[in-house]
Amino acid sequence: MNGRPEAAADQSAAAGSTGETGSAALDPGVNGGVNGAVNGGVKGGVNAAARRRAAVDPVKVLLHRHRELCERAVDPLEIAVGLEAHGVTDRTAARFRHRDVFSLAEELYARVPRSEPAPARPHPAHPGRGPEHVRAHGYALLTGALAVTAAQLPGGGPAGTAARATAVLAALLLCLRRGPLRAPAPARAALPTRAAALLLLGYGWYTGPATAAALALSVAAATGCAALFAAGTRRRLAASRALDDFAAGTRPLFAAVTALYATALVGLLLLTGGVLPTGLALGCLLFQARLLAVHGRAAGPALGAACAAEAAAVAAGLPGAGLAAAALALLVHAGAALSRASAHSRA
Repeated sequence: MNGRPEAAADQSAAAGSTGETGSAALDPGVNGGVNGAVNGGVKGGVNAAARRRAAVDPVKVLLHRHRELCERAVDPLEIAVGLEAHGVTDRTAARFRHRDVFSLAEELYARVPRSEPAPARPHPAHPGRGPEHVRAHGYALLTGALAVTAAQLPGGGPAGTAARATAVLAALLLCLRRGPLRAPAPARAALPTRAAALLLLGYGWYTGPATAAALALSVAAATGCAALFAAGTRRRLAASRALDDFAAGTRPLFAAVTALYATALVGLLLLTGGVLPTGLALGCLLFQARLLAVHGRAAGPALGAACAAEAAAVAAGLPGAGLAAAALALLVHAGAALSRASAHSRA
């Protein structure tokens, strides 16, 4: 008698279970709701976990983004230079819990797995040595010699003037394609930049043969100053332990080589009897623009602005004023641009 109620209870529980299962099978909305809730909960948990991991380890995201840079770097400074080129600043590094970009680069360098030790950074050749640079200095001297010869020759009409100007320009181009004044291929001047540079050179020729001769002679000084600047930045880049240290040491170096070139140009203008204010402003403008191009920075807009400013100054009866203003503006811009380590990473 006691067995019947238990059997009946089992049958009733089985029937109830079967009924629930059947009703669930007949109602797909129930399964969909349950599955959706389960899947949504799982995905939400995964996303939340991923967000927590990113919050706990923010450097991992940056490492994934710049993995190629970190893997090929031979030291933390190379990573720091690459990060700076991508716009990472000390303020950005603070968001990754580091005091500056170099500290962040050190962690990235340490966290990249390497099966073998990284190769040592190659010691660069001295930028003022080698056949390429010897030829560059020779072409620079040839440019000045041709300009002086052209200034001493009798008129010869428009054809003679054009021939002399072409010879000087050809020697100048040979100098700019070799040695310390050679720009890397990606930074080669576009057509508007070349046109602006030619206009400025033509204006220098227009101011008088003496000014043009002084500017041509100063190409040798510009070549030497560019070599000194390259040598100094290479040494500082190899010895620096932080990007701020490099910038602090490079700014006075840039000011020194600019002052050295300006002093040489003033002496040449006084020697040849050229127009001092116009010749000095034009020479410094072209020297700074070329330094920017050598280190992969665009100078075309500055040269175009200089042409427009000088045209307005000449129209107002103030020749040379536009060039002086453009040279000062470019001096500030070049000083800031060339103090960044990323401008010298090709070296």
